Amino acid sequence: MKNREHYKRELAKLQADLVRYQQWTMAKGEKVLVVFEGRDGAGKDGVIKRITEHLAPRNTRVIALPKPSDRQRTEWFFQRYVRHLPAAGEIVIFNRSWYNRAGVDRVMDFATDREQEDFLHDAPTFERMLAEADIRIVKFWLDISKKEQARRLEARRTDPLKILKVSELDGIAQKKWHSYSRARDEMLLRTHSADAPWICVHTDKKKKARLSVIRHLLHSLAPADIYEGVDPPDPEVLYAFEADAIHDGRLEK
Repeated sequence: MKNREHYKRELAKLQADLVRYQQWTMAKGEKVLVVFEGRDGAGKDGVIKRITEHLAPRNTRVIALPKPSDRQRTEWFFQRYVRHLPAAGEIVIFNRSWYNRAGVDRVMDFATDREQEDFLHDAPTFERMLAEADIRIVKFWLDISKKEQARRLEARRTDPLKILKVSELDGIAQKKWHSYSRARDEMLLRTHSADAPWICVHTDKKKKARLSVIRHLLHSLAPADIYEGVDPPDPEVLYAFEADAIHDGRLEK
């Protein structure tokens, strides 16, 4: 109970700081893009809900696109994402993004080898163009252990309030765990850049992960008078990606 109350107090303070930050972005015309990627069950929905809970709906958009239509499959790959990018004063959050091409598309062979290779080559250039257009980009990879993923996927199947989260791909997430790990590693290595670096987050402990993500957003995006009173993210939970993380145990294998 004590830990729960502490979490609620910390979350409320951080959410108030997010509201102050959004007021600043609206006044300054900032364009903010936040990308959430991660394995199934890693907690994307939960952290996005806490980020957006008290933000202005007109200036905050959460984008979770369905699988592409037959027409969209013939478009330039990034085309259907571009139409959702932020304008001045907006915060746009992608709950999964163009990185589907480097994850599920790769593991499930939903894209050809050429399409996958083209994506990994082109994504850093695409994101550099966004940065040059004054779009501020934050990319999170939410990492989860295999055991905790199994527990959460089972909870989806047995909890009637979580039934809408059940996906036909849930059963494959555990079976193809190592394939997803290899796809993740290549994606992080080839699309981590100065313009759009990856931030990795351990999410087995959901509450700590949520607080660390919000703290990182404030420290990396907000002006000093807003973030100066905010504790930095827990380094045991959140860290900037580097190649060594693939081999030293920080990323789940």
